[in-house]
Amino acid sequence: MGKHKETGIKGEHIAENFLLKKGYKVLHTNWRSGKKEVDIIAEDNGVVVIIEVKTRRSFDFGFPEEAVTPTKQTHLKTAAQAFFDENRQYNDVRFDIVSILLKGDTVAEIRHFEDAFY
Repeated sequence: MGKHKETGIKGEHIAENFLLKKGYKVLHTNWRSGKKEVDIIAEDNGVVVIIEVKTRRSFDFGFPEEAVTPTKQTHLKTAAQAFFDENRQYNDVRFDIVSILLKGDTVAEIRHFEDAFY
């Protein structure tokens, strides 16, 4: 497995634990609809939260959250629609980003952007 893939998986685990500590109920991790994937689907006070996790080991290529491009946002919205089609008990949705910077194996920074895009 490539180093960037390992970093991504580590970041997703860190983000999941971070959200659980904030009181979120994690419904799914790595949920797929066709070729589109949602890192974490959680519930926060009755709202379904579609969460994209971006993890980096440096700022050499910008801030992690900047990698959630308009194209990526469109993919997440499409996947969210598929999730709602299968889970009609939910009504409200929010799109969040969890941005993580690692220094070695330590979390140097974690930022949670609620309502990051629509």
